[in-house]
Amino acid sequence: MSTIVVIGAGMVAQRFVEALVDRDTEGRFQVVVIGEEDHLPYDRIALSRLFAGEDPASLLLGNAALWSHDRVMLRRGDRVTAVDREAREVVLQSGERVSYDDLVLATGSYAWMPPIAGNDHDGVFLYRTIDDVQRIQQWVARLRDSGREVRGVAVGGGLLGLEAAGALNAMGLPTTVVEYGDRLLAVQVDEAAGHAVRRRIEGLGVTVRLQSATEEFEAGPDGCVAGLRFGDGSRIPADVVVVSTGVRPRDELGREAGLEIGPRGGVVVDDRCRTADPHVYAIGEVACIKGGCWGLVAPGNTMAEIAVDNLLGGDGEFPGADLSTKLKLLGVEVASFGDAHGRTPGALELVFSDPVAGVYKKLVMTDDAQVLLGGILVGDASAYSSLRPMVGASLPGDPAVWLLPESQERPQLELPDAATVCSCNNVSAGTIRGAVTDHDCHDLTAVKACTKAGTSCGSCVPLVKKLMATALAEQGLTVSTALCEHFAMSRAELFAAVKVARLDSFTAIVERFGEGLGCDICKPTVASILATLYNGHILAEGRAALQDTNDRVMANMQKDGTYSVVPRIPGGEITPEKLIVIGEIARDFGLYTKITGGQRIDLLGARLEQLPVIWSRLVEAGFESGHAYGKAVRTVKSCVGSTWCRYGVQDSVSMAIALELRYRGLRSPHKLKLGVSGCARECAVARSKDVGIIATERGWNIYVGGNGGFEPRHAQLLVEDVDSESLFRIIDRYLMFYVRTADRLQRTAAWQQDFEGGLERLREIVVDDALGICAELDAQMERHIATYEDEWAAVLRDPVRLQQFSSFINATTTPDPTLAHVEERGQRRPATDDERAGGPVLIATTLEVHR
Repeated sequence: MSTIVVIGAGMVAQRFVEALVDRDTEGRFQVVVIGEEDHLPYDRIALSRLFAGEDPASLLLGNAALWSHDRVMLRRGDRVTAVDREAREVVLQSGERVSYDDLVLATGSYAWMPPIAGNDHDGVFLYRTIDDVQRIQQWVARLRDSGREVRGVAVGGGLLGLEAAGALNAMGLPTTVVEYGDRLLAVQVDEAAGHAVRRRIEGLGVTVRLQSATEEFEAGPDGCVAGLRFGDGSRIPADVVVVSTGVRPRDELGREAGLEIGPRGGVVVDDRCRTADPHVYAIGEVACIKGGCWGLVAPGNTMAEIAVDNLLGGDGEFPGADLSTKLKLLGVEVASFGDAHGRTPGALELVFSDPVAGVYKKLVMTDDAQVLLGGILVGDASAYSSLRPMVGASLPGDPAVWLLPESQERPQLELPDAATVCSCNNVSAGTIRGAVTDHDCHDLTAVKACTKAGTSCGSCVPLVKKLMATALAEQGLTVSTALCEHFAMSRAELFAAVKVARLDSFTAIVERFGEGLGCDICKPTVASILATLYNGHILAEGRAALQDTNDRVMANMQKDGTYSVVPRIPGGEITPEKLIVIGEIARDFGLYTKITGGQRIDLLGARLEQLPVIWSRLVEAGFESGHAYGKAVRTVKSCVGSTWCRYGVQDSVSMAIALELRYRGLRSPHKLKLGVSGCARECAVARSKDVGIIATERGWNIYVGGNGGFEPRHAQLLVEDVDSESLFRIIDRYLMFYVRTADRLQRTAAWQQDFEGGLERLREIVVDDALGICAELDAQMERHIATYEDEWAAVLRDPVRLQQFSSFINATTTPDPTLAHVEERGQRRPATDDERAGGPVLIATTLEVHR
């Protein structure tokens, strides 16, 4: 078995290893990856998300199981200091030598610090890695802890500079962008588009200084950076400076090993990514291929695939780089593709500019206005996913239609098979169609897994979905959205139909919109719809028969046939008196007690007939149902926030309590959990929830679509720095729109990913009221809040409903002796009736497993 050593553990190295493991089916190679950073490979493009409170783990690439593969070894926190080509060994900082049969340089590039006086002052940072982000955050936190107002400056007006400015802005700092040239994003966009970007960014409160040559980072009395001095003698104050003026290839290992270096840096390779040494390859930003280095992930991924192909005996060659980009910088959409600057001889430019709205669009066409050559989109990049694959092809109809706001008047494009749909992973339209027709991929998840399209930046997902749907239709394989055999419509369609028809019983609904007697799929679904629309008790008016086992008895059945009792503890805040009540009930009924991750207490082991007795004591003490048994809002987790924590910037506990009391009892397609963190340190792990709220000094950031169940996902940022009133309104609409439109048992994460237009479209609907339905969503949530009633309190008042909590006449009251209860820390097993007379029974401290 041959050994491949990969130097570098970044995004391109990840793709190389992934491709090698996937394609080396004969097990010919083992691979050793050596990376300087202590982290698993992560998405460097998304670094700015960390400033908004995201966990670094959310940036990890691919499946972490890749690094546990028996032919893959990842050495983190290690550095290669030399390459011995004659011995085919790499030398580590520790002096250890690692042998290779083939070597792959994937060292990427480094952030360049220009020779500006004072660039070594404390408070001046580069911005390239997770560690850089953490250093910047710690510096800002230190200054704030000292009571200072912190002012930020991003030096550089390119992609990295604006990303750095967005990071400073996300931390709530007054921010200035300093650019030496005459416009922002000079590489990606033309002069007019650059000015449009500037207007949009300045409209967000960020100051932009163009044509400003920084001569010195000035220091204050403490020796830390205090400001910038420019060539014209002017100055601006600064407490933290992030320099993002470009990157340089990390080619020092290749240079010292005697490999050829390009005129502007980078290890020279041929079209197969091979250096002059047949056993050494270079891929990604360190490679000088076709005369240049490419600083985008898409060509790096292509090089990784080419290198793997050649190592396995293929003859693949690098086709060239697609430099198309679609970004969202400081909330401003910017996209460029193809010949964006119109350098093709005879090219025509079609331009639409709306300075008031901050929108600029340009299409570059051939001289006969037939073939699309490229384009620039600023402020509204909705057409990007459709236009970029059409570069080099004829646009049907009038090209000017594509410059107007997105509408159904745009012609439908039939992409050729060769058109690149996903530039990050070099996936063509034909590959996506083939996944449907040749590999039986009949849903988006399967298509993405098969082709890798849409698994990086995600901008191509809407187009991938359209291609998939069209291919399915042509094959006669349309995906059924039927709820079950009794209802031909989806849950969302049934919800809308029931709402319009104003039906309030399962019998009437199935007679009008379905057939048969119903099943265990449609009955609980209809019950949930009725609960949302009318907020009636789940056991009233014949609805008890529609519920599943847990909802029917308002408790979760456990493996031994007993039930759990879970009182609501809003925000995790509880009084000593209420704690005593819970403890006394657990003692008196011999229940197992568990503090959950949702900051409440589970009492497990109650028998059916004991539930009303237990709940009568809980209700009397002021508790209410925690809805642990229902597809409903469960908990709102919180940290202690500004009430106690010295880092807290908002009262997260009060907010969590207000949210839990607001949404308690709200029935939905799946269970819902929320979280509130009082600062960006994220102690409530809010971004792992369906709705997460993180406090800022200017208000609250709202994240949505986290959790995900079997496919855990971090929530995405919906809005920033909103006040409490706006926060309630936006979450009201998000939750109610989810309840209306999600499929049965579809969690917010999957719903949000599958929603046409994704998060951007959801933001337009629930924040900007693009569909004109927000008033209706607001009213529906207000009705829910106004008509809420504790389900257990209502049952206790109703003798008829209480009858269902009687055991069968032959039911035993003795616990199953073969059931292994947790036997540690003094927990009690449920007592038998005989034992109950003599007091509680402590179980043994040794766990026995009965078979």
